[in-house]
Amino acid sequence: MVYKSLDSVTVNDIEASGISSQLAEEIYRKVTEIVDGYGAATPESWNRISKHVLTPNLPFSLHQMMYYGCYKDFGPDPPAWMPDPESALLTNVGLLLEKHGKEFLGSKYKDPISSFSHLQEFSVSNPEVYWKTVLDEMCVNFSVPPDCILHESTSEESRILNPGGKWLPGAFVNPAKNCLIVNSKRGLDDIVIRWRDEGDDDLPVKSMTLKELQLEVWLVAHALNALGLERGSAIAIDMPMNVYSVIIYLAIVLAGYIVVSIADSFAPLEISTRLKISEAKAIFTQDLIIRGEKSIPLYSRVVEAEAPMAIVIPARGFSCSAKLRDGDISWSDFLERVRKLKGDVFEAVEQPVEAFTNVLFSSGTTGEPKAIPWTHVTPLKAAADAWCHMDIHSGDIVAWPTNLGWMMGPWLVYASLLNGASMALYNGSPLSSGLAKFVQDAKVTMLGVIPSIVRAWKSTNCVAGYDWSSIRCFSSTGEASNVDEYLWLMGRACYKPIIEYCGGTEIGGGFVSGSFLQPQSLAAFSTPAMGCRLFILGDDGHLIPQDAPGMGELALGPLMFGSSSTLLNASHYDVYFKEMPSWNGLILRRHGDVFERTSRGYYHAHGRADDTMNIGGIKVSSVEIERICNAVDSSVLETAAIGVPPADGGPERLVIAVVFKDPDNATPDLNQWRKSFNSAVQKNLNPLFRVSHVVALSALPRTASNKVMRRVLRKQLAQVDQNSKL
Repeated sequence: MVYKSLDSVTVNDIEASGISSQLAEEIYRKVTEIVDGYGAATPESWNRISKHVLTPNLPFSLHQMMYYGCYKDFGPDPPAWMPDPESALLTNVGLLLEKHGKEFLGSKYKDPISSFSHLQEFSVSNPEVYWKTVLDEMCVNFSVPPDCILHESTSEESRILNPGGKWLPGAFVNPAKNCLIVNSKRGLDDIVIRWRDEGDDDLPVKSMTLKELQLEVWLVAHALNALGLERGSAIAIDMPMNVYSVIIYLAIVLAGYIVVSIADSFAPLEISTRLKISEAKAIFTQDLIIRGEKSIPLYSRVVEAEAPMAIVIPARGFSCSAKLRDGDISWSDFLERVRKLKGDVFEAVEQPVEAFTNVLFSSGTTGEPKAIPWTHVTPLKAAADAWCHMDIHSGDIVAWPTNLGWMMGPWLVYASLLNGASMALYNGSPLSSGLAKFVQDAKVTMLGVIPSIVRAWKSTNCVAGYDWSSIRCFSSTGEASNVDEYLWLMGRACYKPIIEYCGGTEIGGGFVSGSFLQPQSLAAFSTPAMGCRLFILGDDGHLIPQDAPGMGELALGPLMFGSSSTLLNASHYDVYFKEMPSWNGLILRRHGDVFERTSRGYYHAHGRADDTMNIGGIKVSSVEIERICNAVDSSVLETAAIGVPPADGGPERLVIAVVFKDPDNATPDLNQWRKSFNSAVQKNLNPLFRVSHVVALSALPRTASNKVMRRVLRKQLAQVDQNSKL
């Protein structure tokens, strides 16, 4: 649609968006005053219109008219949100810079907003000073302090074994203990978890204080010890992210065991694969998952996966709805064994920082998911990102619909509790008005999203009528976002910023993000994350100058606080460093996304460069999907699973290219094949995945070494999509 510039918009144009003539006159008058004072096409005009003219109850078409009218001739990356100098001084980073800005940056320091990019560079070039300062700000408690912040590898052999160096060498810490202790950020009576179950939407929000959380976690930790498992054993969690799973997660870490994260949407085969790779000795699960009127079996999937001993929590009431296997334990019996210890302090098991605390999984390109261990440093990285980029601090209430099977589940635990904030958990569908009401009633201040959730909210308008004015910011991760959908989202909370955040399970957080101290543009990142240096490889394989615009495969500086240094089932060096270029003597770390740096210094994500795609915020290898599709029918010769980004932006759509054994036989019903592939993928891999289209080919494009060139297919299918033929 073509929009008029703001100085050409008339009262009739405003009225045509669906509002009364009287209100249209009032809006026209306000917009005219702003345009007269600040110009028809300036960020300041949009800033004032978004804050003083537009409200959530006005038609979204009016919001679009104002935004696109203001930025009609602006060019790339128009700012949808601008930082306020006075508010910037009160952010975590603003306070840090006011205290240490001159010390850190010397004459470069002017004020928090203009000096933020200098601080980011300082965080990379002076990790010893930056990370010590931030860990002190977060009140991280070490039982044994580190010898230093970073020990870089010096010998050639150690550089190959560990190009990322050793962080916090010599330190002992327990991140769960740090989530539970009293410090300057919180007291025992402070609320640390707020939650509500779907179906209880008209009841008050439930809450738990720090003291209550301590008692619950201590009791579960005592019960874990009573199982007699060897210290350091792996214990899986496969259940929704609710107050029980958070308590269990913290208890496993507190007691010195390793959490194995498994998403509650996985099919039995995927559960089994993860249990075997991690060598889990026990698993926590629920009998059912309750979503609205539906009861989805979960314990039966765990049984089919031939899981080890299971501790089973009832989704409703006090008793399980399923008959348990021999050797499995009900939640009530599990706790009853140590009931006499209720109220007794559990002394945290302090571990060296390089010890594992959590095993998470990220799909590789070989069909088997990569098993990525988080060390005891990784939770500190997650919390530090939240402290800096989302400005989470004491008094905040943080919600992010997610699961402990994905990295944003543990991230949410540490991002909130290590920063003295409270987490908000809605035990139900994130696509319902129930979540929207919970955000209102719990007074959420930071709401995390993925674009597919926002798209569903926008299409159903299920958030209409709810007051989200308590929100200070949104954050988004998992997929490429869409400008229109995120403009709509900002408008639901009176244009609070959206902090785009991109990283990975192996990073423990983000490598590129946004900030409260920089203008934020929709569907764009404004800065490398603190402590991270970004590089873009051109088509010739050489590095594009760091301050120059360009697009190519993203590479990361290897010295990233909290990032992985090992994999359980693959060579870490081969996956992330082999055949990568060097910069200043440091071998760069492979990430695999295609990124663009624009002329205004923003970053845009353009999907995966390798054969891993991102479907609904979940990374999955093409091979995993193809293995299932190839077995759907004997007439299928081979398939290629491709993630195709829509022409208008947004998350990738799953397209299956299929080659039939007898392509001359008959014209296939591709819609029927789409249904068949869709059913097989949802049943055998993940019910959240959806096949968008099926394309029949005579042959798949291949390299000389017979590898399928999925990048070529992706490019061809994207071009077809733009021509509206897909």
